[in-house]
Amino acid sequence: MNELTTHHADHGLAALRFQTAARDLEHIVRSIAARYIVQQVPLTWRLLHAIEAEALTDLGFASRHDALMLGLFQRPSALPYPETDDPVDFGASNALPAVFAFAVSVYEEAHRNAARAVPAQDTVRRSRAWGG
Repeated sequence: MNELTTHHADHGLAALRFQTAARDLEHIVRSIAARYIVQQVPLTWRLLHAIEAEALTDLGFASRHDALMLGLFQRPSALPYPETDDPVDFGASNALPAVFAFAVSVYEEAHRNAARAVPAQDTVRRSRAWGG
């Protein structure tokens, strides 16, 4: 019975460590993306890759989490994405690498906030802030 309890405790601790790292990474991505949003830079594939690279090499993030945990957030090489200046468009896909998902979420949130700030009579149909 003790082995079972230890296994559940280890599993719970690993899940907690993962959640902590994910929240940390999301905060880092939000901070990076916010710099571009303030400058009204649209989310292109090239920018998305740059955000990913900066977030995953953040020294604070790397120092707070072990290498195994950091590896869980690396985009698998089997998932290639364009590296162009075209606007990001994932279509109907909802299976995104963590950094990509966080960045798209920040851009969509900024787009919603901008749309709310525009009076209804002045609203013109716009594309999403992240290009899709």
